[in-house]
Parts: sequence; C-alpha cells; structure tokens
Amino acid sequence: MAYPLLLNHWVEPLIQEAQSFRTEASLRLGHPVLSKVRVRLAEDPTQMATLAPTGAPYPKYAVGVAYSKLDLILLTQKLIHANSNHDLLEVFRHELAHLALEEAVQGAPVPLWLNEGLAVHLSRENAFARTQTLWTAVVSGNVLSLGEIERHFPDDVVGVPLAYAQSADVVRYLLRTEDQERFRSLIKRLRRGQAFEAALSDAYGLDSYSLERVWKADAESRYTIWPVLMSGTLVWGGAIVLVVLAWRRKRQRQEATLRRWAREEALDELRRIRIAQAKEPLASAGPDPVTAPEQGPVVNWGEANSHVPRVQHDGSWHILH
Repeated sequence: MAYPLLLNHWVEPLIQEAQSFRTEASLRLGHPVLSKVRVRLAEDPTQMATLAPTGAPYPKYAVGVAYSKLDLILLTQKLIHANSNHDLLEVFRHELAHLALEEAVQGAPVPLWLNEGLAVHLSRENAFARTQTLWTAVVSGNVLSLGEIERHFPDDVVGVPLAYAQSADVVRYLLRTEDQERFRSLIKRLRRGQAFEAALSDAYGLDSYSLERVWKADAESRYTIWPVLMSGTLVWGGAIVLVVLAWRRKRQRQEATLRRWAREEALDELRRIRIAQAKEPLASAGPDPVTAPEQGPVVNWGEANSHVPRVQHDGSWHILH
C-alpha cells in the first residue's frame, strides 16, 4: 500500500477491511480471490490523479477506482468538496468487489448490472438511501430494465442512484440464502468460459428477461407495503406518530367499552338474582298443602239459619230439632 505519511492512521483500518472482505467475497463467489491487491491512497482527487497508471483513464473527482487488469485500487481520503458524503471504507469495499469478481470469472465478460450490483451489495454502501430510491421507483412504476442498464448506464442525478440501487437488489435476489450455491455455480460457469445467458440458465433456470420479471415481482411484494418506513422526512415521521397515537386511542376506547359492557352485564345479573330471591318467600307463604286442614265454605249463620223453626221460652229463643 502506498500512501502519504499524514494518512498513516487510515492504513490499519483499510488492511483489516481488506482481510475480512476477502473472506466474505471468496465465500460468495465460491473461489479464492484478492490474494494480491495493491492500494494507493491519496489525500484528495487531485493527488489521486497523479497516482493513476500511465495511460489509464481516471474519472475526474472519483473517490475510488479499480484497475482490474492491474489488481490496483486508487482511493482518496477526502473529496474536494468538504460537504460531500464520503465513507472511505465503503468505497474501498466497492472497489475490492470489482477486483474480486474480475478474478473469480478470470476476466470473462459479465453484464454491467451484475458488476456494479455486486460491488454495491457487498460494500453495503448507502443502504437506506438505496432502499428509498428503489421504493420510489417500484411504487411509481419507473424501474429500469436490465437491458437499459446494460446498454447505457445512466449518467444523470436521478438515473445513477436508481441504476445502482436496482442492480444491487437484483444481485441481492440472486444471492438469497436458498440460492447462494446457484450463484457460485453461475460464477464457476463464467470462469470456465460459458456465455452469461447460458450460465444463468444452467444455474438458475432463467434467462435475463425471466430474471427481471421474477425480481420485479419480488420487489413489488416487498416495497409496496413500506411507504412510511422508507422515508426519513419530518412529515412521514409525524405521520407515524399520529398513526400510532390514533391506534392506541382506538384500542383504549375499545377496551373501555368492553369493560363497561362487562360491568353492565354483571349488574343486570345481580338484579335478576335479587329479584328471584325476593320472590321466593312469597311463593312459600301460606299453609302447607299436605298438613293444612281442609276448610269448608264460609257460612253466615245468621242468614243460613233464618228458616229453622225457633220458640221463645222464659225470654230466650230456642231452636227446635
């Protein structure tokens, strides 16, 4: 590694990153890679231009460049514009991924979306921003076709992040846990000289068009249900809070209603019990139907005996029998 002395404190983190990345990349690609890599670290893009190989094109203001045929990576520790977002370790992983893929397929041609997609996916750079970009494209129906990315990689402020995000997500789809062995088979077939479409068909049973179709269906199933989670704006943040609060209030109202209904049912049941208990003494009052003596009809003896013959003797009335 070549670098100015004032950047000495960056060297050890880059070496450690290279070692861990080499292990991951070799596992993903199914082939030992990155055994010989040269790195030149510059202070800024202006200085990095002086470190580029003779006759090799150097992208102006680039933060990292990989020269696959030379196993060489150029990096800049900072940008000319101080406010620009720049993570040196992410950029380093990105460029290492380009070298790793080139080595794994032994220089065989691969689609641009696979080359850039693998670099972005393995570097894990700008993960949240990529998710936002891809979600917006999916829900608006503005995703790019793999053919478009291959024929002309976008160079505008909207197309570039979408092409990177989409390419990385297609590679993520190819590298799913259940398909990791398929991906290693794809790389192996390319290394043996098989054309990409044939290698893709043998490894996955898909051509590029079918891959694009199944990936798009997968992306739509994942991103169309995440509109709130994919934005970091204050408006969406406020929306999340309002939704949560509204849900909690609704749940509290429902619980209060259930408690009120339970109390009312308990009171109604108590009233029914008390009414039943109050009626029981009335039902048992009165004579026992078994032991009570029979009563005959009530007779008014004054009226009933008015026809019986009577006689008066010594001032008293006597009934004749």
